Amino acid sequence: MRCLVTGGAGFIGSHAVKRLLDDGHDVLAIDDLSRGHAEAIELLRPRAGGRLAFERCSIQDGDRLGEAVRAFAPDAVLHFAALAYVGESVQIPGRYFAVNVSGMLNVMHACHGVERFVFSSSCATYGQPPDEMIPIPETCPQAPLSPYGRTKLVGEWMLRDCARAQALAGEAVGVAMLRYFNVAGADRSGVLGEDHEPETHLIPLAIDAALGRRDALTIFGSDYPTPDGACVRDYVHVEDLIDAHVAALDALRPGRVLAYNVGSGRGHSVREVVETVGDVVGTPVPTIEGARREGDPPRLFADPSKIERELGWKARSPGLREIVGDAVAWRKAHPNGYSQS
Repeated sequence: MRCLVTGGAGFIGSHAVKRLLDDGHDVLAIDDLSRGHAEAIELLRPRAGGRLAFERCSIQDGDRLGEAVRAFAPDAVLHFAALAYVGESVQIPGRYFAVNVSGMLNVMHACHGVERFVFSSSCATYGQPPDEMIPIPETCPQAPLSPYGRTKLVGEWMLRDCARAQALAGEAVGVAMLRYFNVAGADRSGVLGEDHEPETHLIPLAIDAALGRRDALTIFGSDYPTPDGACVRDYVHVEDLIDAHVAALDALRPGRVLAYNVGSGRGHSVREVVETVGDVVGTPVPTIEGARREGDPPRLFADPSKIERELGWKARSPGLREIVGDAVAWRKAHPNGYSQS
């Protein structure tokens, strides 16, 4: 299969590129490198056997994007390219709608006629579910609290509407929308890892604080209605997440529109994560208490039973400790991220 991967040099996208190459597919990775890493693509070339192409291109550049897609002629697209910081989206919502909505529209236009489309959505589309709907099923009302979550929900609406219109026109496409929970860990073979600039994700921040590479970790909010006062989240290993993409890709047929949660189904508080990082590193994580961040709901964790029932997917990672362990191993081996790869 010929697979287009947008955001292919980013954390999740690069892991998808690796898996698709390992499965024998041809891949075109597109990324503007504003937050992705060219080094991740170069690390994958030796295993590609000439089946990996890379185009430095923004999804906001519709003309160039269209040329690259037409030249490659993909059978499937996995769309990861997006801005993805909740707090930043509150500060600059217009930028988020420009990239995540207008940019996605460019991708959909460029990929018109491609029969399989897998979209990187988010649990942020749910906002703060009522207590009786936690763990969160796909039937939970989608009422996002942040501009980021709203851009992902609009992306889902666009895909559904366009898939319906194409079906009526006799050009049916298969669409899958995967609502991620917190993605973490690293490639188990040690090639790829998590390296953001700026880094806002809890696990790499906690690891670097434990290793003395940054100041104390700030815990945002200590008065949430949770057992220890900190936010509770669902953490899924990045390779397990990519397994879900492959399962969705395999299940897609023209006219199918699928939506699934992708999470472990277990909730862990920020303090639990910090304690686990300290245990794995062997050094306590220095912390300070901070105020709540706007747009952060108290509890979010998945009910992943639908994707397990329909696609046979289930997170392979047995728990938080393995996710943290893989992330610690990669960050220890790459103290300056991809710049030392």
